[in-house]
Amino acid sequence: MKIGITCYPTYGGSGALATELGLRLADRGHEIHFITYDSPFRMRGYTDRAVFHQVDTTMSRYPLFDHYPYTLALASRQYEVALEEKLDLLHVHYAIPHATTAFLARSMLADQLPLKVITTLHGTDITLVGQESSFYAITKFSIEQSDGVTAVSSFLKDETVRAFGCASCDLHVIPNFVNLAEYHPEAALPRESFAPADHKLLVHVSNFREVKRVKDVVRIFARIRRAMPATLLMVGDGPDRQDAEHEVRELGIGADVRFLGRLDAVAPVLAAADLFVLPSQTESFGLAALEAMACGSPVLAARSGGLPEVITDGVEGILEPAGSVEAMARRAVKLLRDPAAHAEMRHAALARAATFSADIVVPQYEAFYEEILAT
Repeated sequence: MKIGITCYPTYGGSGALATELGLRLADRGHEIHFITYDSPFRMRGYTDRAVFHQVDTTMSRYPLFDHYPYTLALASRQYEVALEEKLDLLHVHYAIPHATTAFLARSMLADQLPLKVITTLHGTDITLVGQESSFYAITKFSIEQSDGVTAVSSFLKDETVRAFGCASCDLHVIPNFVNLAEYHPEAALPRESFAPADHKLLVHVSNFREVKRVKDVVRIFARIRRAMPATLLMVGDGPDRQDAEHEVRELGIGADVRFLGRLDAVAPVLAAADLFVLPSQTESFGLAALEAMACGSPVLAARSGGLPEVITDGVEGILEPAGSVEAMARRAVKLLRDPAAHAEMRHAALARAATFSADIVVPQYEAFYEEILAT
């Protein structure tokens, strides 16, 4: 198949999943065309059968275009690539604006190429952005106009139906996946690269947005640190990073907290961790948690969104209600003090992550593509 993929190329779960999917599909013999404004951050170097087509974001000098209409440029580029490369389908990730631009591109191609459009919903495109009053109608329309729609969890499917109705949508749940060739325990860097030998190592990875509750990460760690020597690695960047850094200073734990910023490769950090911390207000799936589990790290997370579909409380990790800092810290300390329980949870995390491997999930997308193309 010849497949176009549009996603946000920056750091975040939707871009990571979309890029990994494209690369795995290329490995399986399909021709992949990434169409976006920058090279996806997980697209490293040359990959056979995977090509990047850049959307021109040069600002027009026309005075009415003070706010550059990127969505129109993207729709035009999707149309051009689909026509030039004779694409079979266009798979867009994140409803707004990508499902909308795909609808425009398909409409322009109506009498030239029978292009199919598949939209994958990832989370905040439905739970946050799409429900804004100024975007609600166009989000609903764009989803319903897609030839096929997938959601990364049953939680997100149910939330989409609740919020938008989508009477004409047939939403399929295809979960996020992990590339076990990259995310595995042997990827770990030496522990002394991050922390003293007698410290427990905790890791958080996110885009530092409000929904991630990064100050809770710091507060949980402060309580754990009172009980045992420990180091916290904060990986990523975003609008709430300064708040997290301020919380570290206020709690006087700066000597044991390191902000690493954005990293292209996080597996070496995850594989060195004793515990991955993700106390988000909600997660549509929790890709970062899955990647940590694949590296052998149990997960301390909020019982919210799609996370319970990935983690069983007390088996692969610990789940407590969002905001329950004391309970999370107390259970983390208990686990970290019990080597046998920690080892058991680590092995369970590895086994659970294997059920979400690329080898299992990517064929589900292939089957869905074939189903849509046959209609």
